[in-house]
Amino acid sequence: MDRAEKSEVVATLNEVFRTTGIVVVARYSGLTVADMTALRARMREAGAKVRVAKNRLVKRALEGTDVGHMADLFTGPTVIAYSSDPVAAPKVAVEFAKTNGNLVILGGAFGQTNLGPDGVTALAALPSLDELRAQLVGLVVTPARRIAQVVAAPAAQIARVVDGHARKGEAA
Repeated sequence: MDRAEKSEVVATLNEVFRTTGIVVVARYSGLTVADMTALRARMREAGAKVRVAKNRLVKRALEGTDVGHMADLFTGPTVIAYSSDPVAAPKVAVEFAKTNGNLVILGGAFGQTNLGPDGVTALAALPSLDELRAQLVGLVVTPARRIAQVVAAPAAQIARVVDGHARKGEAA
């Protein structure tokens, strides 16, 4: 890799660290190419990304960012998973680590908050942003549905009474 490519990698990673909501760092030694491909595919499906970069370049990219405090995690073969959704990357990384022992979660950062492996696991246990939105919509829609049922109930009762009188008149 020449200097221009290294500068481009540092600039790209710096932008990632400045703009993403969550960064997860994991050790990936022992993962096969097929395993890495599967991890990348799962991350892509969840709206997250995975990146392998030289630790020296990553440490340079961390300078001047809110997540610079996690520079000590970058020793040995490390992989970075990141997403704008604060739950997507941790959820996929933790699920993948459960099925593949060669991926070891080292920690990460959520904004300026430093996360250890337990913090990443705790974030992974939360519902995703889409799931939370769906729950909120359900909470908002439920009272509206109940109001509509209550308002419609008297009209339905009147219709039944009128129908009953009409049948009574037909029978006579």
